[in-house]
Amino acid sequence: MLSDSESAELLETFFLKPETRPDVKGHATEYILGLSANRDGCRFLRSKPDMVVATVSLMSDPSFAIAKDCYHAVINLSADPTLHELLVKRCDILPLLFRNLVDPNFQLSDKICTILSNLSRHKNTCRSVLKLLEEEATMGLPKLVEIFCTKDFNKMASLHYLGPLLSNLTQLPEARHFLLDRDRCVIQRLLPYTQYETSTVRRGGVVGSLRNCCFDHTHHEWLLSDAVDILPFLLLPLAGPEELTDEENEGLPVDLQYLSEDKKREPDPDIRKMILETLLLLTATKAGRQLLQNKKVYPIMREFHRWEKEPRIGAVCEKLIQVLIGDEPEEGMENLMEVKIPDDVAEKLKEADCREEEEMKKEEEEMRKEKEERRTEEEEEERRKEEEKISVTDG
Repeated sequence: MLSDSESAELLETFFLKPETRPDVKGHATEYILGLSANRDGCRFLRSKPDMVVATVSLMSDPSFAIAKDCYHAVINLSADPTLHELLVKRCDILPLLFRNLVDPNFQLSDKICTILSNLSRHKNTCRSVLKLLEEEATMGLPKLVEIFCTKDFNKMASLHYLGPLLSNLTQLPEARHFLLDRDRCVIQRLLPYTQYETSTVRRGGVVGSLRNCCFDHTHHEWLLSDAVDILPFLLLPLAGPEELTDEENEGLPVDLQYLSEDKKREPDPDIRKMILETLLLLTATKAGRQLLQNKKVYPIMREFHRWEKEPRIGAVCEKLIQVLIGDEPEEGMENLMEVKIPDDVAEKLKEADCREEEEMKKEEEEMRKEKEERRTEEEEEERRKEEEKISVTDG
């Protein structure tokens, strides 16, 4: 029996070559795909970079089945951050991905989006992705946004994972500057996707991008102005069917007034949390706080807090409410993002956050156990009813 190293050598030398017989290549790529599906296999492939290079080269194989297996394998490999540098630098995978992404007839574009999303999670490789994106003649951030916003750009792919890719890219100031360019109207094109019901992935990617952009407090007034009007797009996913007073309704943005009885809130907890964090960022400046107060954001948050069951999300909502109904900071401390916190105070706040997080984890664990117990009781009750039906039938 061949050792792992001998098997790898055979794969690299003979089976993963473009000129190898298709049936042999097919078996080899299936083997690579199997290896890539678990941590030990990825670790082994990391020690055999030539095998990874060969796999990437076969992503362009004439056989669709072989190319598809290689794309699947690279999705698995790109989920491991320790392989990012190998894929980006030695395999030089990015130009191939970008060239195929702009092809509206390429059948594996969804796989490309997932790989790019994985590779851009961490800042180091995210910089490489953005750099190559801008250098590629057919691509660039404008083209990426155009593809993302064009319905049925590729009829064989949903391209939803371009959302997380955009969110990852906005970790970097260069990408944020592009989205916040007041002459391009990029943010305005993305806002409707905060309520895109078809895909949680796409919706979450856009909300993540908006949150990252809101770390640049100098743009807050513009984002909240009529030129962008970001507030309704953040509040609508958190608003429910609860009846508000006429006074509360009239102060709200028009799109949030007198909502229907069947109004549903954002179902994904991570997206709800990101929206709350975005709103919290917009309260960092005095102008932002005043606008959110004048637009009656508090009643929406009040009802949301009553509805929300996730402790970690409820905690963020409470912080936002405290800012909305609390006193204004003293003079010179109006911009919360520019306030310098003494080291000892920062350490105490960090400890308090850790304690709060531990308490929330305990609450979530208790809630999970209660749900499991209720589910078990319901299953037992169903089983008992079924047994009774059977006994009656037999009788």
